[in-house]
Amino acid sequence: MKHDTSTELAVAPKPFPENMFLRKMDEIENRIARRAYELFAASGFTDGHDLEHWLLAKSELFGRLPVEVTETEKDVTVKAGLPGFTEKDIEIRVEPRHLFISGTHEEKVENKKKGETVYSESSDQVCRTISLPADVDPNKMKTTFSKGELEITLPKKEIGKKISIEQKAA
Repeated sequence: MKHDTSTELAVAPKPFPENMFLRKMDEIENRIARRAYELFAASGFTDGHDLEHWLLAKSELFGRLPVEVTETEKDVTVKAGLPGFTEKDIEIRVEPRHLFISGTHEEKVENKKKGETVYSESSDQVCRTISLPADVDPNKMKTTFSKGELEITLPKKEIGKKISIEQKAA
């Protein structure tokens, strides 16, 4: 007599470790979506302008970030123009094939004139995700920031290192 026994395994999904990059991207997407909805409402809820509203919201919320990516045999170099920003305003995250640059620069000025306080505030934000042409080693990146120019040098990961073969005399 055979006894059939089966055990059913209940596997609870493990939570992913908190990923700052994904959380930041989600926050940015939500801000763009809120602004795009405001533009949609301002146009009288007229259909057919979704992409236009999305792109306008994105350009309003995040300033332009001119980027130049160059590749050599050993490195990938990214140069970005961030005039008006300081080192403290900029956040950089690197994954093997992606570079994320974001920054927020806020300037507040208060002038007191004969009992009146005049207040001025401006805010610039940039956000850019750059797909890299090769796998890089995030732990070996070098960054420099001078006069509004950010330069990031990312060494490529060594994949398939060439090994030379020595000949022996017979």
